[in-house]
Amino acid sequence: MKVEIVKFDNLGRGLGYTNNKIIFIPKSVPRDIVEVVITKEKKDYLEGQIKNIIKPSRIRINPICPYFNYCGGCDLQHISLSESLEYKLQKINNLLKQNKIDFEVKDILKSEEQFHYRNKVSFKIEQGQVGFYKNDSHDLIKIDYCYLIPDIVNKLIKDIVILGISDGIITIKINYNQDLLIIIDSINEIENVEKIINTYKVAGIIQNKKIIYGEEYFIHKINNYLFRVSYDSFFQINPFICAKLFDLIVKYTSDSQNILDLYCGVGTLSIVASTNGASVLGVEIVPNAIKDANFNKMINNAQNVEFICSDTKNILKKITNNFDMVILDPPRSGVIKSVISKIIDSQIKKIIYVSCNPATLIRDLKLLLLNYSIENLILLDMFPNSEHVECVCVLNLR
Repeated sequence: MKVEIVKFDNLGRGLGYTNNKIIFIPKSVPRDIVEVVITKEKKDYLEGQIKNIIKPSRIRINPICPYFNYCGGCDLQHISLSESLEYKLQKINNLLKQNKIDFEVKDILKSEEQFHYRNKVSFKIEQGQVGFYKNDSHDLIKIDYCYLIPDIVNKLIKDIVILGISDGIITIKINYNQDLLIIIDSINEIENVEKIINTYKVAGIIQNKKIIYGEEYFIHKINNYLFRVSYDSFFQINPFICAKLFDLIVKYTSDSQNILDLYCGVGTLSIVASTNGASVLGVEIVPNAIKDANFNKMINNAQNVEFICSDTKNILKKITNNFDMVILDPPRSGVIKSVISKIIDSQIKKIIYVSCNPATLIRDLKLLLLNYSIENLILLDMFPNSEHVECVCVLNLR
């Protein structure tokens, strides 16, 4: 079946039409003419895979990674960086327009590195083979190199096999100093640990939430800040863009005195927001993250910051008009409705909403915009070669 690709969809797939139905085709590019195989048929749409590129689009480029056409990790290696940035800009503006939100984003902050930027990666291991899953499947692709991760982690891929893991998941975290946290989820007994720690700068090895070597954390450095990050604590994936995010937080918290930071993780945004002299209360549900946050408060001398370990929905009574700003950096599922309602009722003057999922950001904005207006919406290319984009939305009480 021959299909001409019309545009990208919101997941970075090519979109075309055949027999009066929409068809979504991963790894295709607008103005490609492709021969496709149907992989899924629904009432209103089809999904397919490229069998052959009959006529490539003028914007198509050769991906640097040999696994790109099969691996589910990257979406946009087949177009240039400038084209991918334009796609992300258009995607967000289209979502705003479709949801009748009157704001146009003009620009996107670039990452200094398009490759080798990720400070965290998770590998699947099946029958001793290390790799990632194929697009939209649980079929493993064995790999020996990934262009999104630092070379020292790529070197470790080849040595993972000596740990004797036949099945499981291994997550590698790396910091600015190339220290490694190795997190293993497997019932296999680990072998040859000494060979690994003698070859690499290993801060810790954790298996099934138990330390089997070293510590359960290491130190990240972003700008002039130091942050302890435990193996199960969240930290931004791209340190280059994380630095720019910190700059935005400093800029937009300059006039605030009392700040509430919900979903605060290891306290990064709380500590950065306190730079201008504001008092900050951070709330996070993960106990290890709060332990890290209190340590980070100490090493950054952030004396006007306090942290609470709690589910955000359980601290609604603390959301009052005593705060003149709230920072929201929720997981992909977004902010729960009761928290949004409480923020609106408390008439907090300013909101900074940091989001890695435009869909839930838009959903939550539709509620917030009943009482707030958008001062700015900034995009950050946190995930080069992926369709994902980070958003920072600044809102003011009307």
